[in-house]
Amino acid sequence: MRARLTIRYAALMLTLMGAYAGAVYAARRAGVQREAAQLAVTHGDLAVAVLRATQRAGSAQIIVSDSLVGSVLNQEVARLLMEIPGYVIVFDDETGRRLYTSRAVIDLNFLPPSLAQRELAQRDIDRFENALTQVERSRNAVRVPLRNGDLILVERRSSDPIFGRRRVIAGVNLRDFDNSPREVLGSALIVFPFVLVVAAGGGFLIAGRAVRPIDRITSEVEAITDGRSLHRRLAVESTGDEMTRLTTTLNAMIGRLETSFGALRRFTADASHELKTPLAVIRADVERAMQAQTQTTEQLVALEEALQQTTRMADLVDSLLTLARADEGRFDLHREVVPMEPLVREVMETATILGEESGLDVSLPVLEELVVLGDRTRLRQLFLNLVTNAIKYTPRGGKVELNLVLHGAQAHFSVKDTGIGIAAADLPYIFERFWRADRVRTRSAERSGFGLGLAISHWIAQAHGGQLTVQSRLNRGSTFTVILPVHSADAAGADGAGADDTSAARVGS
Repeated sequence: MRARLTIRYAALMLTLMGAYAGAVYAARRAGVQREAAQLAVTHGDLAVAVLRATQRAGSAQIIVSDSLVGSVLNQEVARLLMEIPGYVIVFDDETGRRLYTSRAVIDLNFLPPSLAQRELAQRDIDRFENALTQVERSRNAVRVPLRNGDLILVERRSSDPIFGRRRVIAGVNLRDFDNSPREVLGSALIVFPFVLVVAAGGGFLIAGRAVRPIDRITSEVEAITDGRSLHRRLAVESTGDEMTRLTTTLNAMIGRLETSFGALRRFTADASHELKTPLAVIRADVERAMQAQTQTTEQLVALEEALQQTTRMADLVDSLLTLARADEGRFDLHREVVPMEPLVREVMETATILGEESGLDVSLPVLEELVVLGDRTRLRQLFLNLVTNAIKYTPRGGKVELNLVLHGAQAHFSVKDTGIGIAAADLPYIFERFWRADRVRTRSAERSGFGLGLAISHWIAQAHGGQLTVQSRLNRGSTFTVILPVHSADAAGADGAGADDTSAARVGS
């Protein structure tokens, strides 16, 4: 990258220098043209001054000869005009004849013997004659492109009441004193190599300083090779530039990776811990059943306990599979219009049976009729998880209360118990997988669990566009509330049509 930046920087500098040289050349050419026009004006004014001086001297300027030659200037006047360099033509305005033509103009009208050269020379003659007419009409300098260089022609006038009016056209060839191409090219050949070396060297140094932080970041990131070194962070410079943003972003990503690795380690440890005990029990029970010869009752007890532990592991695997599919967004909900009253009554019947076995008073004081759009099976699982938790962690003689209330456009299903509650420090973590507070972590048959029920319940609520909240105080009970959007009758048709399309998206969110 450093080499590419150096090459691009040098190429940019050369391009800018080329553009600068072109601009200098164009400006120089324009200045040369102005200087040439001014020089042509000076030559023309000089010719006019010669004509005026000879007029005042009283000598005849015009010698009239035969019709073949026409009117020409006096030999002495012509000798003075010959001292003026460049292209000079003197016209008599009254007759329109040429009184004087300089040597440069005569040479221009010379036709070479070669046919090809003659055509080119004739083309130059035609351009020159057309330019003479343009000068007379425009009264400004006229540029004439010829083979041997461009001409700048100007017109100057002289009038005398005695000797008549004269018109002088003077011209200068730009090639004679325009050295712009040679000057610019020579300067470029001298300066450009120096600029190229300086640009390449400076670009290499600047690019090195620019990529040095990237090299440092690369080395530091390479040092973080596995999950055990994710606690390290990159050094952040307080420059506020792009490197600072990159370092901050990488640190945030490493932090997320550290959290993910930590969660993965905890998940692995907890899953291993949960599966270790059932497997050990199954192994012991199977070995006991295999060793028993006549104790048929012992065999049955051992196999029954093995079956219970197998069922326990199957539930754990099913819960893990549900959460894994939910994380990947591959668990589709079968959405339909679900009346909440029959569903809550069904959950209430199950809760009553479980409450009687645990010696609890289960009640349903408030039950309103409302409808939601969702998966009935998953909603039932959600409600039963909350009811089961409430019954599991409420001592005998306690109460469990279910309510279904409409608040605005939301359905609130709450499960309130008088159980052991949850400490305030533990509330932010209760929806994490395999998490269980120390006060409720137990291996007794009555309160066995994996710590996945609330995580699944939280996912089901979010997948339905709702949320699951909790309010609890230690030793004073807990209240879990499921908040779901109510399905209006007016939108039933539209929501029902788009239910299958939006279910996957909501699950993924």
